[in-house]
Amino acid sequence: MSDTPNAGTYVAPKARSLFEPHRLFLMAVAAALLFCIAWFMRWDWLPRYQERLIYGIGQTLLMLFSTAIIGFLFAVPLGLVQVTGPKPLAWAARGFCTLIRGTPLLLQLWLLYYGLGSLFAQYPEIRSSFLWPYLRQAWPYGFAALMISFAAYEGEVMRGAFAGVPRGELEAARAYGMGRFTLFRRIWLPRAIHRALPTLTGETVLQLKSTPLVATVTVVDVYAIISRVRQETFLTYEPLLLLALIYLCLTGMLVYAFKLLENRIPTRGV
Repeated sequence: MSDTPNAGTYVAPKARSLFEPHRLFLMAVAAALLFCIAWFMRWDWLPRYQERLIYGIGQTLLMLFSTAIIGFLFAVPLGLVQVTGPKPLAWAARGFCTLIRGTPLLLQLWLLYYGLGSLFAQYPEIRSSFLWPYLRQAWPYGFAALMISFAAYEGEVMRGAFAGVPRGELEAARAYGMGRFTLFRRIWLPRAIHRALPTLTGETVLQLKSTPLVATVTVVDVYAIISRVRQETFLTYEPLLLLALIYLCLTGMLVYAFKLLENRIPTRGV
C-alpha cells in the first residue's frame, strides 16, 4: 500500500526549526552587531537623558493611542456611509478619504499649524476665548493632522469591511426580528471589525511611524528628545540607533497586542 496521501487530504506543513543553519548565522550576526554597538559606542550620555526619554516615549504613545482611537471612531461612519448612503453623504465621505489619502501628511500638518493656527491668531475673539491657551500650542494641530489621516485611511478599510460582510448574515438577523441598530451593533459592526483587524494592525503601526512628524511643529515626543540629544552631545549614530530600537520595541508590542486581540475574537463562521 502506498504511503502517499490521497489528493483530497490536507497535509500540514512541517514546522521549521529555529536552529536551521541560516537562522543560526543570522542570530550570530545580530549578536555580534549588538556586542559591537554596546562595547565600542558611547552610551555615557544615556543616564543624563533617561527621564526626558521616558517622557518622550509617553508623549509618543499618548499621541498614537488618542489619534488612533478617535480616528477609528470617525472611520466607522466614514466607511458605513459609503456603503449605505445616501449618495451625497457617500460622495462627501469618499471625497474626504481621497483628498486626505492623496496628499502628504506633512503637508496637512503644516497647513493646520502654519495656516489655520496663523488664521486663529488674527481674530481677537479667538485670542480672548478660553480656547486660545490650547490653540496657541502645537499639539492640537499635530493631534488633528494625525487623527484626520488615520480616519481617512481606516475609513476606506472599514468601507471594504462593511461591504465584505455576507448579506446572508444580515438577512438572517432581520428575519429574527432585529432592528437596524441592534443588527448593526451585534452583527454588522463586530464582523466588519474582525475583517478589518489585520489591516488595522498595520495602520496603527504606520500611525506610530508617523508620530515623529509632529516634532516638525515643536511637539516634544521621543523623536524630538533624540534630536535634542544629538544637538547637545554631537553624537550621530548612538541616539539614532537607540531611537530605532525604541520604535522597534513599540512596534513589536503593538503587533503582539493586536495578535492577542485577534485570537480572542471568535472566528466561527468567518
